[in-house]
Parts: sequence; C-alpha cells; structure tokens
Amino acid sequence: MRPTSLEGYIGQQHLVGEGAVLRRMIDGGRVSSFILWGPPGVGKTTLAQIIAHTLQVPFYTLSAVTSGVKDVRDVIERARSGRFFSQANPILFIDEIHRFSKSQQDSLLGAVEQGVVTLIGATTENPSFEVIRPLLSRCAVYVLKPLEADDLLDLAMRALQEDVVLRERHVTLVETNALLRYSGGDARKLLNILELVVEAEAPEADVRITDALVGERLQENPLAYDKGGEMHYDIISAFIKSIRGSDPDAAIYWLARMVEGGEDPAFIARRLVISAAEDIGLANPNALLLANAAFDAVQKLGWPEGRIPLAEATVYLATSPKSNSAYMAINDALAYVGRTGNLPVPLHLRNAPTSLMKELGYADGYKYAHDYEGHFVEQQFMPDGVGERFWQPQPNAAEERLRQHMQALWGDRYAT
Repeated sequence: MRPTSLEGYIGQQHLVGEGAVLRRMIDGGRVSSFILWGPPGVGKTTLAQIIAHTLQVPFYTLSAVTSGVKDVRDVIERARSGRFFSQANPILFIDEIHRFSKSQQDSLLGAVEQGVVTLIGATTENPSFEVIRPLLSRCAVYVLKPLEADDLLDLAMRALQEDVVLRERHVTLVETNALLRYSGGDARKLLNILELVVEAEAPEADVRITDALVGERLQENPLAYDKGGEMHYDIISAFIKSIRGSDPDAAIYWLARMVEGGEDPAFIARRLVISAAEDIGLANPNALLLANAAFDAVQKLGWPEGRIPLAEATVYLATSPKSNSAYMAINDALAYVGRTGNLPVPLHLRNAPTSLMKELGYADGYKYAHDYEGHFVEQQFMPDGVGERFWQPQPNAAEERLRQHMQALWGDRYAT
C-alpha cells in the first residue's frame, strides 16, 4: 500500500500540495536537508522514498535503533564514491533520528555541510530537544500532522480495492466512527485494524465493518501517550495551564488522560507542587501544603488509589485564587543579581565568629528584631545603594493583608 509518487500520497497537503514548500523543491529537482517531525503512521518514511524515487537519486537508509557511527561513515563513503557530478545529491534517510547519540549526529555534520548527501531525518520527538544544534541549523524542520478523517477513509477504501488480501474478501464499510477513533490519525494503525477485523471473520463470509464489530475485535482503545515524548509535554502543559486558568473540569480531563496513558504519578505530583507555588502562591498558601500532601499520599498508595489525592489536589488548585507574585519576585531578583553581580553584604549583617571579624566591624550595629516592640526595627538589609522592591503584592485578600502589614512596618515603601 506504500505509494511511489505524490499522486498516491495521502495527507500532508500543507507540505506536498500544489505550491507547498516540499512540492516546489521536488518539482524543481533539488531538495535540501530537512527533518520530518510528526506522530507515527503519517507518512514520513513514505515521503522520503517518494522524493528519492521522483528525483531518481541513490537512496540510503539507516535506523538509529540499529546503526552506529561506523555505519554512518560507511554509508557516507559509499555515497561519496558513487556520486556523479551531474546528479543530485544522494539521499540519506535516517529513521528515528532522535535516537542517535551526539557522536552519531556529529558524524553527519561534514557530509551534510559539504553536500555529499542530502539528509532526511524522521522523528516523532521534538527536534529542538533531541537533535544537536549544529545539525539542526543545517536542516529545515517540517511538521507532519495526524491524518484527517477524510484521509483515513480514502486510505481504507483504497486498501479494500488494492490490497491483495483485502480485495479478495467482500468487505463493506457500513460504519466508520470506531475505525477512525481507534486509528487516531495513524495510517499504519488503520491498516492493521482493517486486517485484524477482516481476518477474524470466516474466509468465506462477507464482512460488514460496523462500529460494534471494530469495538468487539479490539476490546479497548489504548490511548496514544508517549511518556517520554512530545505528547507527554503537550498534555502536562495543557494540565498546568488549565489549573492556572481556573478550569477544574479541563484540569481533571487532562489528569485522566495522563492516568489512563500510564504517566508516572510522581511526575504529575511534582508538577502539582510546582503549580501550587508558582500559580497559586501567596493567594492561598495552603495549596502548597495540599499539593505536598498529595505527593506524599501517592508515594504511599501507588496506583490505582493514588489517582484520588491527585484529583483532590488538582481540583483544589484549579479552584483556588491565583497569584504569581512570589514567582515574579524571585525572577526579578535573579535578573537584578545577574546585572549587578556580587554586591558586598553590609557589615552589620555579616556573621562575626572570630575576634578579628569583630575588630573589622562585622555584625557591628546589627539590631536584633526580637529585642524591639512588635519584633521589628527598621534597619538596612540590602547592599549599599540598592533600593529595589522585588515582591509586588497582587490584588487578592491574602496578599492585601500581607501588604497592609508590610506598610505598617515600612511605611510608604509598601503603600501600593
């Protein structure tokens, strides 16, 4: 079922449709090195093979799972020795390029830079995290999308008409909702499901594919979730942003996606602790206590009961008032320290464990706050010449009380 020309290629029209970037390069007879980034089963390998077939250039392929630096160098040497001056560069296709080590990726740089090969990499992971910067700077990155419902239906009809096994059977697509849902935008998965459903029926029987039949044959739909991949980061991002946006229903939905996908519960709990400190902060300090308690409970309970304290913390954080004043304060202070460097600590704030230090004025003039009424006395705590205010209380009930207390102690410094 793998096509050999763009006319038979399904999907990715933003890349290979009329006037699209890859279509223009192919029609022009020259392609530059690039990386195809997208989920499984959307046509990355097929597209690379079509390009090589259309341009009629040598096509070398390596799998990052089984190839080492020596294999890379051997292929590059074969490409160098077999190249003709009038011919476009040979294509080196590397599947799962994100699995290449730094040294393996380094071994590609010279050949790509000198035009010995045109590199086409395929990856399901974010190249900005997995591909070294020198190699990434030499390659364009094109994003492939999950196949749309119309694309999948087109592929299913084509398979029933062209596949040597399926076309011998009398197969009718009566309903397609389950077929599309279980496929999840993955062409390979769609074809596997078709094969599984059809071959489960008696050889002489007509096959009427319905939603009920597909559900019966598959039993369950394993959710697409890669704990170390792009979807892992996308879903946790949606989870945290839903909490920050005070939408408990969305937050619980994304939590369920992670639980059902087999995410590490400790990872979820850690992100809840971060969210409690960063997004709820001083508007509700109890949020951090509850998130920590949920983290502790998950470690004690494990699955499946651990989902309950995670859900409790998720709803509590999502419904809490929000403030990032502490988060902004430390960021602003870090930026200020980066600009001003190691300013000296005022002498009266320094520790004086030796007589020499006392003679030099260390700790001289320090006022012990508990010796004064209200356990407060005004004195200098910043380095000389620094008058910055890093903590800016935000307009919520808890921080307004803190601001008023600070104003009572420091006066106009915390007037607003």
